[in-house]
Amino acid sequence: MHRSVSNETPKRGDKANNERLEFLGDSILGAVCATLLYQSYKEKSEGDMAKIKAVVVSEDILSGIALSLHIDEMLLLGKGEELSGGRTKKTILADAMEAVIGALYLDSGYKAVFNFVSGCILPEINKVTGENYHKDYKSLLQEYCQQKLRCYPQYIMVKRIGPEHDRTFWMEVRIGDTVYGTGTGRNKKSAEQEAARETWSIIEEENV
Repeated sequence: MHRSVSNETPKRGDKANNERLEFLGDSILGAVCATLLYQSYKEKSEGDMAKIKAVVVSEDILSGIALSLHIDEMLLLGKGEELSGGRTKKTILADAMEAVIGALYLDSGYKAVFNFVSGCILPEINKVTGENYHKDYKSLLQEYCQQKLRCYPQYIMVKRIGPEHDRTFWMEVRIGDTVYGTGTGRNKKSAEQEAARETWSIIEEENV
């Protein structure tokens, strides 16, 4: 398969961009991942498998796989996107990965694409289900909100105290108009992660 991965906006007479391939690849990726989880984890509930799937098909994971396959080197970018570092943007890389999956399916069929995706995704599934896996609750929460609620969680700084060299931040998570978890930390990032962890716990309880 020899296809360039384009992120250009299509113009009259130009080749189409990858949006249709991304749509196809996203669906195939989801089906392969769901099949692997169903076959490998017979003891896990639908909810548990959905949470694992949300992580392994996330933007963070897909962009990392794309880099490992050197897909960044094959991107066709507009000048503005090139200058702004488009080759390292997670969104572009994840979308390109989905487009590659879609293209492989059209070129070689489901068996070939299943084997390819399995090789990429199984190691990520093993990491997520391993005992030493450190959960990124912000990523988990964002994926959940995007897929289930069609929105993004908002992180609001409630207050901060202390001198600049020893500050404590209070952050809260809002989903729509509802305030969920809160968290504290020495910096905004750690406070957001703690707030996301608490919010994720609340959502898990609600979905039991």
